[in-house]
Amino acid sequence: MTTTSDPVRDEPVEDVPQLAAPPKTWVQKSGLDKYSALYLWAAFVTVFSLTQSQYLTWTSINLVLTEKAIVALLALAFLVPLVADTFDLSIGLMMGFSIVITTSLAQNTGNPQALNAVIAVVACAAVGFVSGFIVVKLGVNSFIATLGMSQVLAAVNILISGNRTINGVLSDAYRDFGRTKILGLPLYFYIVILIALILWYVLEQTPLGRYLFATGGNTDAARLSGLPTDMIRWGTLVASAVIASFAGLIHTWKVGTYSSSIGPGFLFPAVAAVFFGASQLKGRPNVWGTLIAVYCLAFGVKGLQLTFTTGTAWIEPMFEGVSLLIAVALASRQGIIKVPKRKKRADDEPTSAGPEAASPAPTS
Repeated sequence: MTTTSDPVRDEPVEDVPQLAAPPKTWVQKSGLDKYSALYLWAAFVTVFSLTQSQYLTWTSINLVLTEKAIVALLALAFLVPLVADTFDLSIGLMMGFSIVITTSLAQNTGNPQALNAVIAVVACAAVGFVSGFIVVKLGVNSFIATLGMSQVLAAVNILISGNRTINGVLSDAYRDFGRTKILGLPLYFYIVILIALILWYVLEQTPLGRYLFATGGNTDAARLSGLPTDMIRWGTLVASAVIASFAGLIHTWKVGTYSSSIGPGFLFPAVAAVFFGASQLKGRPNVWGTLIAVYCLAFGVKGLQLTFTTGTAWIEPMFEGVSLLIAVALASRQGIIKVPKRKKRADDEPTSAGPEAASPAPTS
């Protein structure tokens, strides 16, 4: 043990021995704790490319990349409030709300369809603002508030559409804009990547991103340090609604049809991807981990669908449900999801007189 001189008291002071870092486990050495989705993705590609000749064709890859664009965007919509420890379970119905406004305005008004799309985005932002008011000002848990808002949106969507499918009202010029091919992929795929880049920059490279993570990490500590945590959480719900509205616009470009069944089915794969992605790269919710998870799961589903050529309708919901359960379990173990601990009851606590006082004295 060496000694150094204290510059204040001019006396020798013994150095405090440094504790050696614990040895890395094989999981840490192999990167499974941060890159398990990439390992799984590589396994899917290896197995299915050897067993299914159509798996790695450009047609198959293009289909997966474009079909999961909406799921990827909804996952990013769910990610933003989650960073601030806030849940938004209305993203699926918010997407449907965007679609029904765009298509119903095209059906019932002579507005330019680009203007209808802008109105849909603004309307979704207004709903997100209301959700934020309920969470922040009324003190309702975000899980309950947005779950309730999703049912309100379901009712509004039915009212606007008359509970009927809206089809054939969007012009070819409007739909062709989103489907314009660039390097073999439609424009809306690049819109998803652009939004992901913007979110990555904001979350990882700006003070606002640090404020969001501080709010999600410890809301009370962030508030005491002077951060406007209520406004931050409120803003994330508005941002989530806006991103979900763009998912609705992508659907209008791709499909051009509204029905009441559109929206809810996209919630679970989006949530599964966010929690699975949160265990990747950084060990917390992050943009690139989310996108990796989306497409890792998508390529797994595609391989299973090619393997089971008939009766494959069960594969996707089964795969997504199991993925969600595993992803949430991983996120809970790593502390990404805050699991409330069981409070001790009064009769669990020992009395001040010691354990002997809890039991009656023996009688003679």
